[in-house]
Amino acid sequence: MSERGNDGGGLEGQAALVTGASSGLGRAVAVALAEAGADVALLARSEKDLRETEERVSRTGRRALALPTDLASASETRAAVERTAEGLGGVDVLVNAAGTDVPGSVEDLEVEGWDRTLSVNLRAPFLLSKAAFPLMREAGSGTIVNVSSVAGKKGWANASAYCASKFGLTGLTEALADEGRQHGIRAIVIYPGAMATNWGAFSPEERGEGKGGETSPAAALPPSRVADFIAWFAASPREFVLTEGIIVPIGEGLP
Repeated sequence: MSERGNDGGGLEGQAALVTGASSGLGRAVAVALAEAGADVALLARSEKDLRETEERVSRTGRRALALPTDLASASETRAAVERTAEGLGGVDVLVNAAGTDVPGSVEDLEVEGWDRTLSVNLRAPFLLSKAAFPLMREAGSGTIVNVSSVAGKKGWANASAYCASKFGLTGLTEALADEGRQHGIRAIVIYPGAMATNWGAFSPEERGEGKGGETSPAAALPPSRVADFIAWFAASPREFVLTEGIIVPIGEGLP
């Protein structure tokens, strides 16, 4: 495979794989990467919702590949990377945007809920990175973006599995960045604050709520703003190295 890295001029000729692409931030990231010039493989469990994202990506003139996948399955995640490489010619950008949660106190949380949360939020990014890493190394460059949360900076009650998975994503990203540096592979973990999506979050800060629980929509970021940052970083020159980014609405305190 020839070197496919970018020089900051966009993502033309590159292939991206995005998890959680059926809605919310994952869908916004897929569209933003396509608008920057990348062909995009779309991963999530819901084929129906993936088809909608596929249509939106196609409107940009780029190729879209919908791959219904259970991210808790090692075999399905490995197969998704293989199908992306076969269908789009490689994996230059990997964005792990999928997330799940099973709330509950440590005392009440079932082991199955803990395992499912860790499987999707932490094990899947590991498995996808493991499968994509050789392709990026052969190409001489690559970008891995792991989407964490403010819950990856501070633990919340009744969210032990979610917080543990997001804290763990930081360590995984730092290891990937260190291992990939000599091969031109970058890895970054981002910590979005409140976003205007229908996906649940644990803390009032993540929900864009005040201390009394009142919702403050103005405090929430549109997913497209976070997606634009991810696309910008993916298209930036390979010499631009950033391993951590905190993205919060104006006026919201840092975690």
